[in-house]
Amino acid sequence: MKIKGQLNRPRLYVFKSNKHIYANIIDDYNSKILTSYSTLSREIQNNKKQFANCETAKIVGKQIGNKLKQLGIKQIVFDRGSRIYHGQIKALADATRGEGINF
Repeated sequence: MKIKGQLNRPRLYVFKSNKHIYANIIDDYNSKILTSYSTLSREIQNNKKQFANCETAKIVGKQIGNKLKQLGIKQIVFDRGSRIYHGQIKALADATRGEGINF
């Protein structure tokens, strides 16, 4: 089943590799990436020498929540891909919800 965002609710797509975790906000109607954040971002690379773990997933979730607030988006559709809602995916989602984003 393919998850699509709605016109007023873009999609937060989370991709996790063995070393990094990526969060992209996608506007499915215009086929554009509105914003993104990952463990490859400079802020995380300068502060942490670790790869993807629950702590860095929380930082990515918090930063993507801040970017969404700056864009004026308060509701999103969460797309975790084929990953189960556990560990790093859950930490990222909880940190994003902590910033006031509903999904």
